[in-house]
Amino acid sequence: MIRHTLKSLSSIPAIGADMVIDVRAPCEFAEDHVPGAVNLPVLTDDERVYVGTIYAQQSPFLARKVGAALVATNAARHLRGPLSEFQGDWQPLVYCWRGGQRSGAFATILDQVGWRVHLIEGGYRSYRRHISEMLYDVPLAHRIRLIDGCTGTAKTALLHRLRDAGAQILDLEGLAAHRGSLFGGLDVTQPSQKMFESRLATALANLDPARLTWVEGESSKIGVRMIPPALWAAMRAAPRIEITAPVSARAAFLATAYRDLTENPQVLIGLIGRLQGYHATQTIAEWQALARAGQWESLAARLMVEHYDARYLKSQARADQIPQQVSLAALDPQTLAQTAKDLIVRFS
Repeated sequence: MIRHTLKSLSSIPAIGADMVIDVRAPCEFAEDHVPGAVNLPVLTDDERVYVGTIYAQQSPFLARKVGAALVATNAARHLRGPLSEFQGDWQPLVYCWRGGQRSGAFATILDQVGWRVHLIEGGYRSYRRHISEMLYDVPLAHRIRLIDGCTGTAKTALLHRLRDAGAQILDLEGLAAHRGSLFGGLDVTQPSQKMFESRLATALANLDPARLTWVEGESSKIGVRMIPPALWAAMRAAPRIEITAPVSARAAFLATAYRDLTENPQVLIGLIGRLQGYHATQTIAEWQALARAGQWESLAARLMVEHYDARYLKSQARADQIPQQVSLAALDPQTLAQTAKDLIVRFS
């Protein structure tokens, strides 16, 4: 068995393990885990509570005895199930909450099988310290340039075109599973704040700080997830490219980009109703009527002009940097692809 002390997030892939195994309970794993890890719990959620209750109310010795029996039972289940096909040259990396009894017990069993087992000293807590240091404690080392613009200016699509053209990007909305507005929820649940930070830190660790990284301009929250302080400070200080386009082009783009909502008009009507505190009842009713009639471009245009644009302009008035504007007559794929190439030549 080989024990590893994490010196950075890049220490984990550098180990070269064939599988990263998180042996914590499913509820712990669901809140956050090393990206790419597989959950093979040695105690279920209920078993973890049961052993903890015995520890607190009866005795630590009895708790360890009961826990050991449960760990052995669950380890046997994993060996007969998901681990049954692996050969002798397979190498797992195992961790638990603090690198103690749960991961140690499971790693010992795997080691006795004959596999070359790696163990993270300090477990998840050691990993989480590196996340906190990167995102909360020290300035971000990456060179960032923001893609900004009013709602509907195809910022995310342009960011992806930049990636396709070879640029380095950080897709915050993808990591947060949200498009960044009231209408931006995707068909998946947002990750927990800790899981969002794990995804974010892993993405940053895989980027070259010496190269320019393109990031979409966001508010400090994406859905219900907060952008951590180190990244937010870097974004506030970063130079910005502001994309502008006619309202008609923006409306046409949104009618296509938000097809998940246009195909579910009742959901869209409900979301519009949540703007009741910002606009007159008559205005809300008119927007909802456009949704019922399937007049998506007209609805998008009114939402932008009457709701989103003013808020964007107000937020930009507080920005630290004056943007360089890029005006686009259209927001079709060909235009965005060419714009991405032009931006790379101009700024990278």
